[in-house]
Amino acid sequence: MSLFGLQFGKKKLREEERQLQANNRDFNLQFEYANNSIKTSKYNFFTFLPLNLFEQFQRIANAYFLFLLILQLIPQISSLAWFTTVVPLVLVLAVSGVKDAIDDFNRHKSDKHVNNRPVQVLINGMLKDEKWMNVQVGDIIKLENNNFVTADLLLLSSSEPHSLTYIETAELDGETNLKVKQALTVTAELGEDLQKLTEFNGEVKCEAPNNKLDKFTGTLTLRGEKYALDNEKMLLRGCTIRNTEWCFGLVIYAGPDTKLMQNSGKTTFKRTSIDRLMNVLVLVIFAFLALMCLILAIGNGIWEYDKGYYFQVYLPWAEGVNSASYSGFLMFWSYVIILNTVVPISLYVSVEIIRLGNSFYIDWDRKMYYPLNDTPAQARTTTLNEELGQIKYIFSDKTGTLTQNIMSFNKCSINGKSYGDVYDMSGQRIEINENTEKVDFSYNQLADPKFAFYDHSLVEAVKLSDVPTHRFFRLLSLCHTVMPEEKKEGNLVYQAQSPDEGALVTAARNFGFVFRARTPETITVVEMGETKIYKLLAILDFNNVRKRMSVIVRSPEGDLTLYCKGADTILYELLHSSCDTLKEETTEHLNEFAGEGLRTLVVAYKNLDEDYFQEWIRRHHEASTALEGREDKLSELYEEIEKDLMLLGATAIEDKLQDGVPQTIETLAKANIKIWVLTGDKQETAMNIGYSCNLLNDDMEDVFIIEGSTSDDVLNELRNARKKMKPDSFLDSDEINIQFEKSSKKTKILPDEQANGVYGLVITGHSLAYALEGNLELELVRTACLCKVVICCRVTPLQKAQVVELVKKYKKAVTLAIGDGANDVSMIKTAHIGVGISGQEGMQAVLSSDFSFAQFRYLQRLLLVHGRWSYIRMCKFLKYFFYKNFAFTLVHFWYGFFSGFSAQTVYDEWFITLYNLVYTSLPVLGMSLFDQDVDDRWSMLFPQLYVPGQQNLYFNKTVFVKCMLQGIYSSLILFFIPYGAMYNTMRSDGKAIADYQSFALMAQTCLLIVVSVQIGLDTSYWTVVNQFFIWGSLSVYFAITFTMYSDGMYLIFTASFPFIGTARNTLSQPNVWLAIFLSITLCVLPVVGFRFLKAQLKPTPSDKVLLKIKEAKKRPPPPSPKRRLRRTSTRRSGYAFSHQHGFGALIMSGRNMRPKSPFATTGTFSPNSDKHKHKGL
Repeated sequence: MSLFGLQFGKKKLREEERQLQANNRDFNLQFEYANNSIKTSKYNFFTFLPLNLFEQFQRIANAYFLFLLILQLIPQISSLAWFTTVVPLVLVLAVSGVKDAIDDFNRHKSDKHVNNRPVQVLINGMLKDEKWMNVQVGDIIKLENNNFVTADLLLLSSSEPHSLTYIETAELDGETNLKVKQALTVTAELGEDLQKLTEFNGEVKCEAPNNKLDKFTGTLTLRGEKYALDNEKMLLRGCTIRNTEWCFGLVIYAGPDTKLMQNSGKTTFKRTSIDRLMNVLVLVIFAFLALMCLILAIGNGIWEYDKGYYFQVYLPWAEGVNSASYSGFLMFWSYVIILNTVVPISLYVSVEIIRLGNSFYIDWDRKMYYPLNDTPAQARTTTLNEELGQIKYIFSDKTGTLTQNIMSFNKCSINGKSYGDVYDMSGQRIEINENTEKVDFSYNQLADPKFAFYDHSLVEAVKLSDVPTHRFFRLLSLCHTVMPEEKKEGNLVYQAQSPDEGALVTAARNFGFVFRARTPETITVVEMGETKIYKLLAILDFNNVRKRMSVIVRSPEGDLTLYCKGADTILYELLHSSCDTLKEETTEHLNEFAGEGLRTLVVAYKNLDEDYFQEWIRRHHEASTALEGREDKLSELYEEIEKDLMLLGATAIEDKLQDGVPQTIETLAKANIKIWVLTGDKQETAMNIGYSCNLLNDDMEDVFIIEGSTSDDVLNELRNARKKMKPDSFLDSDEINIQFEKSSKKTKILPDEQANGVYGLVITGHSLAYALEGNLELELVRTACLCKVVICCRVTPLQKAQVVELVKKYKKAVTLAIGDGANDVSMIKTAHIGVGISGQEGMQAVLSSDFSFAQFRYLQRLLLVHGRWSYIRMCKFLKYFFYKNFAFTLVHFWYGFFSGFSAQTVYDEWFITLYNLVYTSLPVLGMSLFDQDVDDRWSMLFPQLYVPGQQNLYFNKTVFVKCMLQGIYSSLILFFIPYGAMYNTMRSDGKAIADYQSFALMAQTCLLIVVSVQIGLDTSYWTVVNQFFIWGSLSVYFAITFTMYSDGMYLIFTASFPFIGTARNTLSQPNVWLAIFLSITLCVLPVVGFRFLKAQLKPTPSDKVLLKIKEAKKRPPPPSPKRRLRRTSTRRSGYAFSHQHGFGALIMSGRNMRPKSPFATTGTFSPNSDKHKHKGL
């Protein structure tokens, strides 16, 4: 049985090359390739207990309690019963184990769901339904439209002409535009003939499994002939089949060997920075405990040698003890048991309860519930809550996370007039919302019902047959590479290579210029109810250099026209000089559109001379068939004909952001959180979104673009950027340069550096591959971390994880990754905190995440409210817990000097048992579950309050030392004040109360009241629950004390309750209460004084913000108006038509064409008919 390529009993050899044969399982089984079953869970039934216990005993405290348990089983040194440690230890292990088991059970469920999906496999000449997990390398499988691809397949044949197959790769790289794959001609002939497919016995040799999504090399040998295989013939797991009725594929890689799984990363055991700090602190406490025990053991040895030896008649030595030094040795271990409460096991039980409680708050938060698809926020992991209050870097996916990936045609400029805004009767522009009246397109039976537009004047211009307006929409309906589908008459579906293109053609469709059908030579458009067939003579395709596309068409009237659309910066250079005035007006509109974060395009046309065109098309044919310099020759011809264009106007498309994204990013930036966008999209698209959502803006000093194609180029670009941002960083005296000159194997942490302004950085995936290499990674992280915003585009899923890992490696910062697709899984697993958005790209990201919700905007509430509260509560809890236990335990230490170092406890044994379990557990839990310094509204209004968490100011080694010193000081007061008060004291009736029991009762009463007052001082937000817990705990203490020390209890359990009558005798004395009051005052006064003076003389930034909030609370502010974020921005082209070369060549070749639609030649409406003339006015 293999598990991720490993065999039980032997290790599988590293695969160098893959060899397989179609339809021959016996041949393929000899190589022991992985089957298609995947496993993301950590445990199985047999490994759960050993693996989970191993993980849990990595907590030093758990190992320590196991050691204590062993000590308590030795009768010579045991001063407490063994069950006092066993019960809490088993409880802690059980609670954590059950939680881990539930998490892993959910992963098993998810794996089972995926592994049991059905697929049709060709077995013995028949298609049989099989489960995904039973598919093996070499099998031939059939996929149908909208099916997920089962494994990494070699495409053999499909229902489309020339065996083309359209796929969507959103889960692999975040891109939702369609991509086309094409089978080899030799396999395309197989079609869906099961007989031929069964007889197919091709042999494939290819590269070993790897994580490169865009690369595949191999050969197919069939009937003695060899055929080259590349990535264009592969269908990868994680893709979805679109617009293809069926296709057949040969399984090349299955299960864990698929490129998706190779990119998905490992499930790791995540622990918070506070967990790691507690491990260090527990070691410090152990050392302190050992030191105390050593002092007391030496003291015992000296005392027994000097005094105890002569008192053996009165105080006999224990059996087997024959020397003072041996007595000291035993006392060392006895004191280890007595003083072990400096690290009580209840600490870990309480921590788990607090985390669980704060997780429920996230699950229950109605402000993070998304009603549209009934999705509440979910804390999928309950152990990382306080880490949410310390995030410094956010790594976000773009598509589906920041954006909805829906493009909408919002505005346009035609012949110098801007359309899209809505004005009231007084001519004032009004904001568009859900109540604004939409344009009624019901007159157009071919209109898309989902299209929304609000400016009625544009429809009027169309209806009035305004020539520039008609020409504008005619251009949009002709100049594109969209494919139409019309299965029912009038029900048009456009398949666009990118959502932008689809939005423009849909706009033209609704305004009466309906693109209906295409062949390699014609385009059919229904113009204002009249069907027209244009001859398509040439497509001048888009590429990343041209940043424009053109079509040359002949109208039914015989007119030759070139229509062009593209980036404004490019097209403005190609315009005729007569367009200068119109160009100025259009530029104004473009600036307005770009200021609102819209993606702009300029459209232009040119009437062509017949003779010139015939000459040009002849040269075009020669260039397109040239063997050398084909691209350059075509480019020159395109430049030649695309000159002296006539400007028509501009379009403005909104790449719809998720609600509240710009505001969320602005708020998080104020909280000093740096946001990096890691996307598979191309550079232009990623930068457009960066500007739209306020990540990038024109107020930045500079936005550096790293796009070097060699290692040296990338290094120079990164260094030049750093030189501009921080010239001093190249000096020999620079702190980091000095640090890294010293060679050391240990990874050095980079301190935070400040740039001389606000900068952004954009880096492409190709350059990033070089930058992530060993010698460049330090340069990358230094340069990138100086920038406020970093955008990485065209990155693979694995590169996303590598970028996160790089920041984790060199920065002492907590990272958060957020995404919604399978391509984000590795990043989510790598970051300290992984957040999944339950979006349109499936549930893989959510299943791998620690927290999930439906909208990006909820992230600010998760961090600034829940994260911050959780962090503050955990820090307060730990400070108080360590303080109260130091104060409690160290009284034993001082008492040792007055009791012959005999390991005698100060307190009654029942008080020791109940102190952490009953008397002090509920008040601290109450504070840790309900406390908040400010409410959620103020937390969101003042994001600066988040900064102390990033700097870990509320609980660190310094704070711990302060708690320790406060505990030592309190223990001195709590021992010596009661000791002094009891020394030689008489009651009012002349009887002595200077006995051990009275002293013990007084010390424990002082202790409990002091720690109760201390928690009152630490509590910022009082609730009924807090009051009940604190007063209730004190009441329970006195009730139990008077009950236990009563005559009745003594008569029933004589041996167990020796403190008969102590409570009523001691606590009835006024001087005892005066001493208790003195103890409380001396313990609490320095704390109150220190906090007051610190707030007055050296306030922290957090103190200043809290003071502002107090002042603001006195005069409650009016509800904050919903302001629209004004973006100042330069124009950015929205020409995101494709992430690769356009589909133009494919369309002109006709290889993707079906027979012409039967509906393509019929007109169905006339907007100028009387019936429709007055609609929409």
